[in-house]
Amino acid sequence: MPLTGRSILGYSSAEARGASFRATNPATGESIQPPFYSASVEDVNRAALLAERAFGDWSRASGKTKGVLLRKIAENIEALKDELVARVSEETALPVPRIKSELFRTSSQLRLFAQLVEEGSWVIARIDRADPNRAPIPKPDIRSLWHAIGPVAVFCASNFPLAFSVAGGDTASALAAGNPVVVKAHGAHPGTAEMVGEAIRNAARESGAPEGIFSLLFDSGIEVGVSLVKHPSIKAVGFTGSREGGRALMDAAASRPEPIPVFAEMSSINPVFILPGAMRQRSSEIAKGAHVSVTLGAGQFCTKPGVIVTAADAANAGKNEEFAAALRELMRAGGDFTLLNSRIHQSYISNTKVRANQHGISKVSQPDASPASDGFRVAPVLFETTATAFTHDAKLHAEIFGPSTVLISNSSRDELLQLARSLEGHLTATLHGTEEDLREYADLIAILESKVGRLIFNGYPTGVEVCHAMVHGGPYPATSDGRTTSVGTQAIYRFARLVCFQNFPNASLPDELKDENPLKIWRMIDGEQTRDPISPRSRATSQ
Repeated sequence: MPLTGRSILGYSSAEARGASFRATNPATGESIQPPFYSASVEDVNRAALLAERAFGDWSRASGKTKGVLLRKIAENIEALKDELVARVSEETALPVPRIKSELFRTSSQLRLFAQLVEEGSWVIARIDRADPNRAPIPKPDIRSLWHAIGPVAVFCASNFPLAFSVAGGDTASALAAGNPVVVKAHGAHPGTAEMVGEAIRNAARESGAPEGIFSLLFDSGIEVGVSLVKHPSIKAVGFTGSREGGRALMDAAASRPEPIPVFAEMSSINPVFILPGAMRQRSSEIAKGAHVSVTLGAGQFCTKPGVIVTAADAANAGKNEEFAAALRELMRAGGDFTLLNSRIHQSYISNTKVRANQHGISKVSQPDASPASDGFRVAPVLFETTATAFTHDAKLHAEIFGPSTVLISNSSRDELLQLARSLEGHLTATLHGTEEDLREYADLIAILESKVGRLIFNGYPTGVEVCHAMVHGGPYPATSDGRTTSVGTQAIYRFARLVCFQNFPNASLPDELKDENPLKIWRMIDGEQTRDPISPRSRATSQ
């Protein structure tokens, strides 16, 4: 597929007139052809206005119509498989098996949202029938459902060039809810973005969707993104990236004459707690699993364990040291890792140097040999400190994006609980233990429930299942809104709002709220879940 380097504006393309930039191969440091051209203010305006015009038709489209588009996007992306995998590999240096897995996840989540909207019950329709005989005030007929919020700006993530990017979860959930989407491509993998963007544009044409339900904007800096968030046609924002970037978008959105919600996933160190029973039974196994989780994807997963805590165990204190020694050795023998881009590379080198000299750090373990000088290569680093130092020093809580973590050994019960209370909001918390450990540390679990979006038992936080029940979110600063998720079908509610109809005639109601329930969805009628219709007679009687 030939790449043009031009932004996609509905069914047309922008002129190649903005400042140009190129992607960089992380493994070699060399630039990649072709040049890409930053969108202009006019391009941003056109994309946003096209989205606004498309909103009316797309927000009223049936679940079947939306499902056709989502499935067609998945098919078009899969049709690009070999060519797309090659471009992603060149722009990210991610291994081919990982890219293929992410491509499968991307198409699968598009189909999952298609299934959700085709079935239709996601709108959570509620009907409270009228009671004209109620005293002292007659009860009106009231019906509500979730409805699309408006055009959504989506910002692509650096670390998931497919699953959290142009056709990723934000785009899939926004389109499924009935919203047009304007995507800001990530400057690190623009070729990947254009290929996927073209697949979406073609799918929109092929499925008869209104022009403007999708646009893609390129930019090497931040100007386009800020302009997009401030545009009055945009009604919500999806973002995955740094805390600094997320806060900037949150502030920009809040400063608008009409503030809009920003659903940002930003920062998380995903604490792992290893309790005494698990340590006695399988310390070596947990050390290996923790190392894999810390270094998976070169430590560039938002769910990477950034701190590992072991509980003191008077019955077998040697197991904690055995675990620490095993983890040190694994980190020393870890070899080089290639990071995704120069910004992440520079940040990792700077932050690990600062942390190594930070007060309270007692030990630093890393390979003896320096990483190769080509590209964005780094070495894994293990830092060690005490529970007291960690609890009282906010700098030790900061996320370092890359293959690094902090080990805190032999924490007393009180120290462990204090440490948990000191945590900011995070995406996950993991507990390794036995059922007896869970009973013994029930108060720890109670603390963590208020700190994270997902609790994991005897597993590892890296690897997020895309399903109906998944919660990939958490209190600030893990996300900007801890009530939401960016993975799984519940992500659709970020880009929807509640709408209520009072005393409307049946013919004028949305299909989801009509008496006859033509879509046969689950609804709550007078407080009870059912798929049954409301008979004309019962409606007439109730009113």
